[in-house]
Amino acid sequence: MTLPPTAILALHRVEKCYENGVQALSNFDLTVFGNEFLTLLGPSGCGKSTVLRLIAGLSEPTRGAVAWAGASQVDHRHEIGFVFQEPTLMPWANVADNVWLPLRLRGLSRREASRQIAESLSRVGLEAFAAAYPRELSGGMKMRVSIARALVMRPRLLLMDEPFGALDEITRFRLNDDLLRLKADLGCTVVFVTHSVFESVSLSDRVVVMSPRPGSVIAELKVDAPDRRGEDFRVSSRYGELCRAVSKVLSEAMADKEA
Repeated sequence: MTLPPTAILALHRVEKCYENGVQALSNFDLTVFGNEFLTLLGPSGCGKSTVLRLIAGLSEPTRGAVAWAGASQVDHRHEIGFVFQEPTLMPWANVADNVWLPLRLRGLSRREASRQIAESLSRVGLEAFAAAYPRELSGGMKMRVSIARALVMRPRLLLMDEPFGALDEITRFRLNDDLLRLKADLGCTVVFVTHSVFESVSLSDRVVVMSPRPGSVIAELKVDAPDRRGEDFRVSSRYGELCRAVSKVLSEAMADKEA
């Protein structure tokens, strides 16, 4: 499979069926380009999380292929950071030790990893909480720790599975702003899962709309907006126009699927 020059990976005619008979994806095609912020948008249960797991190598497609640019047979998991819906922190470990985990699994001692841990915590504004435990943190702070842990390896690709869905709106938008800053600083590619039209427009360069299960790509929209986005963008007329456009495509595609 030949990928476009700027692509880092592609899913080609992917199907995914689970052992219980549920078909999560059908004829799913997606190309991910370097340094883009790509959002998968769709209803609950449409296979968005399944796509992330296939990209991460945590699951294999039933049919079709996940192809990477260059040597596709290479294990790419070391290039990927994964942020799940829940922070999944170790409650018995402090913040620094939670961030250390990916480096520890690669054989780095706590002392050897100290600089990388400190840098990662500084990126998310938690350098003063290195010795704190998860029980002492707010929901937003726990998610920042989870992001710091995903970034400590300086991943080429960051996968995020509805990481802000359980947070209040103020915290959610604040973390959206922080995420865009982190992406710009690190120069990584982000594939982000959400079912929020507003969040998809707030964050993305490109929104991929998925059908109800079995999930397939039914529309792609380029978000023509400034790279640096924040409160000013979210109260602009342009933001409202883009949200309406994405919402309209989503509604029409869902109606077509049900017809």
